[in-house]
Amino acid sequence: MDRAHLLNILWECQRNYGHISDAAVSRISKKLNVADVEIEGVISFYHFFHKEPTGKHIIYLNNSIISDLKGYEAVKTAFEKETGCTLNEQGNDDFSLFDTSCIGMSDQEPAALIDFQPFTDLTPKKVKLIVDRLKNDENPKNFASKTKSKIQYHPEESKAVIFRPYAMGKSIKEGLKFTPEDIVNKISKSKLLGLGGAFFPVGYKWKSCMNNVADAKYIICNADEGEPGTFKDRALFQYLPGLVIEGMVLAGYATGAKEGIIYLRAEYQYFKNDLEALLSEFRKVNLLGTSILGKEGFDFDISIQLGAGSYVCGAASALIESMEGRRGEPPVRMWSATKHGFKHKPTVVNNVETLAYASRIVELGEEHFLSLGTEESPGTKLLSISGDVAKPGIYEVEFGTTIKDLLGIEMSQATSPYFIQVSGPSGECVNNSEFDRRICKEDIMCGGSFMVFNRTRDILNILRNYMEFFKKESCGVCTPCRAGNFILNEKVKKMQSGLSSQQDIDDIKKWGELIKLSSRCGLGKSSPNSLIYAMDKFKDYFNLKLSPNDDQNVEFDMEDAVQEYDSFIKDTQI
Repeated sequence: MDRAHLLNILWECQRNYGHISDAAVSRISKKLNVADVEIEGVISFYHFFHKEPTGKHIIYLNNSIISDLKGYEAVKTAFEKETGCTLNEQGNDDFSLFDTSCIGMSDQEPAALIDFQPFTDLTPKKVKLIVDRLKNDENPKNFASKTKSKIQYHPEESKAVIFRPYAMGKSIKEGLKFTPEDIVNKISKSKLLGLGGAFFPVGYKWKSCMNNVADAKYIICNADEGEPGTFKDRALFQYLPGLVIEGMVLAGYATGAKEGIIYLRAEYQYFKNDLEALLSEFRKVNLLGTSILGKEGFDFDISIQLGAGSYVCGAASALIESMEGRRGEPPVRMWSATKHGFKHKPTVVNNVETLAYASRIVELGEEHFLSLGTEESPGTKLLSISGDVAKPGIYEVEFGTTIKDLLGIEMSQATSPYFIQVSGPSGECVNNSEFDRRICKEDIMCGGSFMVFNRTRDILNILRNYMEFFKKESCGVCTPCRAGNFILNEKVKKMQSGLSSQQDIDDIKKWGELIKLSSRCGLGKSSPNSLIYAMDKFKDYFNLKLSPNDDQNVEFDMEDAVQEYDSFIKDTQI
């Protein structure tokens, strides 16, 4: 058994025993011929693996900013009271209680995972009822929340790309009318961009993999959407999973890959069985397996790899490291994944939404896709809208739609929108003078997260939540990201205490640029974005946060405070 099975083995231990013991580490080490210390390193990297024993039921309470605004503190207090646990400390025989970053439920907050089953729209009263049922030995799976997000908007059917009628196998049947080269050309001509946040041309990636000759190639579906405020990929897997699977099959056909892998974030494992069942249905009708639909030599199948809780694994290179049984730390890359990817073979990594669009482009034709959107970003885009809006949920909009339209009466019905976060904490914040900006490549792109905050929300509280998130999720490999995000977080805390000066503002900008310039991966390169943008776009707010008295612009200095007393003691002793 090779090291690529490590995550699965660790999950088996975690489920069976509630933790991964030293004895288990030793057995795994011998089984895989991997040093104990490396196994320990992998365990410590992922949020959902535990070295210490846990309770019968493990509760993970989402601490993202939307949860915080919707009642996180009251729900946390209720969980602590009802379970007898203290958050993030050793629990008891029955319960363990931890916080965790966004679990993809921003339209249904506060939310938690209990034994990895979702519970949403929580209140203290609901918490008591839930814990009482757990104490009565009820299986949380039997009374978990129904998590399907509401599809709040999509264009009329003639313009919709994703949310239109779906027929199983239609995209694959259409694709097999063309050669692999034709499929790559269709995707290239459509100008489809990667929709996970990097916006890399999909056709270029598929062509590169197709042209690299190897005895094995892989198609990886990146289902590790961890950007706070994002839940569009979850919605796709719950409404149209077949569309994603067909996109993977078509990518395999186009590139010559025979194996596909869905890297499913641990937070979404409650619908893993449904995905497995659908994959079985695809095999039964020969949409997966050997000689698909009678096409000789076209063999392709899909398996599911469960992640273990790490935001940085949303980056393709870190995801591949994770799949190979290592810590999900982005490596220094000499080659692209399409040349040396998973197991050093040519690999295409596309996210859930991208594969769904690729499937529709083959089914509907690239001309339909090109007739929508803008010149540089044709088609439509899925947005996850949450926060201070009357209609949180999923929106399929044409590229080129304005922020004002998204906030308006016809769509999300925002209430007094003031601070808009586009593309999550790693993206860009927008003030009310920018509501005419368009979601498109020519203006401001959005990976999927679109969070709305009204005038009653404190901007520093929002930014503090972001910086705590980045500080915690940094893999720690490179110093600028590891130390820099800690420093930025301390600066935000200093502002909240009312002790900041203009020098602190200048320091934040300098540190931010340094972190962005010298960090290895996308986390560090984007983590200061919102903080820096906010200071430029909400200057009046930040001016009010600066101390009016320069003498108060330093934090408490113990040595200085006791200097007079020490001198007095010395004098009396003389």
